[in-house]
Amino acid sequence: MSAQVVWLSTNRLHLHHGPIDCIVEAHGATTDVCSALNAAAERFPTLLPELVAELVTLRRPLTDSRPILNGITARLMHEACWPHRTVFITPMAAVAGAVADTLLHAMLACAPALSKAFVNNGGDIAFHLNPNERFRLAIADNPGQQAVRSFIEIGSDWHVRGAATSGWRGRSQSLGIADAVTSLAANAARADAAATLIANAVNVDHPSIQRLPACEVKDDSDLGEQLVTVCVPRLPPEYVATALANGERVARVMVEAGTLFCAVLQCQGVTKIVPPLQRAVHHFPPFALLAA
Repeated sequence: MSAQVVWLSTNRLHLHHGPIDCIVEAHGATTDVCSALNAAAERFPTLLPELVAELVTLRRPLTDSRPILNGITARLMHEACWPHRTVFITPMAAVAGAVADTLLHAMLACAPALSKAFVNNGGDIAFHLNPNERFRLAIADNPGQQAVRSFIEIGSDWHVRGAATSGWRGRSQSLGIADAVTSLAANAARADAAATLIANAVNVDHPSIQRLPACEVKDDSDLGEQLVTVCVPRLPPEYVATALANGERVARVMVEAGTLFCAVLQCQGVTKIVPPLQRAVHHFPPFALLAA
């Protein structure tokens, strides 16, 4: 299938190519918006071929030996996952976010004066904000559904330009039982890697949780024989609490290391928020979810 570019309006595009499905939006002067969207449309068809050319390397678990990668998006994936290499992770954990980052970079290279812009790649989002602009991020408790219960207002002075969501119900495989983990980070690739690992960590052993080798669920999975979650029944509250506590510990380590700004963890109707470091947000009101 060839890359498809559809203009939805004067400031909005739909881009689709194989597994990549993006909504792109830009705000600002008419000439800047047009230049930015044309740049995204021109860059988009090259993304998937570039990734496929290095797919064998991108599917390998990271070790202390750095792989040689040529593509911009592939390097973004590697950079986002590199700090987490002490656990099992492949650069594919950041692919959706890195694609969004690459498209946004192309837009801003042609139109740096845009007031606001975003690239939403299946829920993993890269965004640009000029001073005094804000971005409203919807928080869903199930990546497979459109229902939104709350949102976060992100200010231009936050050290955040990317968001991502992962969980066992989503389009990607997960080792854990989180319905959804939404993370905010410096870019979308970093947010994607963080959300993936935190969702893996929101986990607990229970005999009724069903898991299968990843390669049996999806034959091209980069997770190989690792067991991924395929069904989670209603669990006793103490099991949900333990799973969330496990994920919260991982998220806090990331926040303290500077690879994550904050995260919202959700499992079976229970929500845990791992807030930003106070020294990074001392001029903000207490971090909280806002009702949708």
